[in-house]
Amino acid sequence: MNRRHAITGLAGAALAGRGVEMTAAEPEAAITAEQATGFARLALKGIAKEYPNKLDHVMTGPADVRGPKALHPAFYGCFDWHSAVHGHWMLVRLLKTLPMLPLAKEIRAALGANLTAANLTAETDYFTQPAHKTFERTYGWAWLLKLAEELHGWDDPDGAAWATHLRPLADAVVARYLDFLPKQTYPIRTGVHANTAFGLAFAHDYARAAGQPKLRALTEERARAYFGKDADVPAAWEPGGADFFSPALMEADLMRRVLPPAEFRPWFRAFLPGAAKGEPKALFDPATVGDRTDPLLVHLDGLNLSRGWGLRGVAAALPPDDPARPPLLASAARHAAAGLKHVTSGNYEGEHWLASFAVYLLLSTPV
Repeated sequence: MNRRHAITGLAGAALAGRGVEMTAAEPEAAITAEQATGFARLALKGIAKEYPNKLDHVMTGPADVRGPKALHPAFYGCFDWHSAVHGHWMLVRLLKTLPMLPLAKEIRAALGANLTAANLTAETDYFTQPAHKTFERTYGWAWLLKLAEELHGWDDPDGAAWATHLRPLADAVVARYLDFLPKQTYPIRTGVHANTAFGLAFAHDYARAAGQPKLRALTEERARAYFGKDADVPAAWEPGGADFFSPALMEADLMRRVLPPAEFRPWFRAFLPGAAKGEPKALFDPATVGDRTDPLLVHLDGLNLSRGWGLRGVAAALPPDDPARPPLLASAARHAAAGLKHVTSGNYEGEHWLASFAVYLLLSTPV
């Protein structure tokens, strides 16, 4: 087996020290079998680990007092529902990318145990209960659709079965988006779960991949309505103390999906006018993490990874001669280097979710 599997994308200098050659002009992301195995081990441990667990659960009576696995038989691990979902996504992505990975058999067994028709029917039933209307809105919704997108059209017997089992839940999430977005008058511009731009971006990806014209049209309309006139974003205020998203970069990463290239360039120039100079410094320099045993402070490791993919995506959407590209790509490489070195820290506070962000950074290409 080829021990290094390279995929066009990001990581730049982040992986240069690991023997991967790349240039600023043509950034290349790579993941080694060793890296993939390490990331997969974290997810395999997490998706089967019921406790500790942070439930987001509305109880309407004593019968609703149940444990994580009883409530969520597919996505009960990884400390919380959304982390379990993107842990499953990561395992599917790794399996598709490196099918001969030594852990492939174990990955298939774990996915097969959780992504059963019965388990996912129970997850769908949970979503359709009125008391759970806001459950995981929209961060968990977005990752569920990213998992469905990854399984969609995969020419693999197991993958096809898992996609079939997941489809009713994906349809329920799409229905939630279609119902909710017209009612959301204002976007949520946060650096954590409720970030509207992130929720729209992954929903848009799924709509394109799975042929969902209503969802695609709605996400594009909402993106333009929420963000189309934004200018001179106050990115110097970032990061917040517990951010795992950059509000500015999540918005730009959404708009490069939605706007035609000729429209995106002037929008981005007005949105982040200092980008060609690498300003503001607070946005272009990686965040510092003070305590990786703190479940909120360790969010900043995830911020460095998500900034990496946001910077990369924006740079790829700009013309080759755009003066903002070199600073964006250089910053993306610095953020990737800062984030990747701490995915495995020995602390479950970060290890239950950071590998998913790392794999998305390394293996995802601009849409």
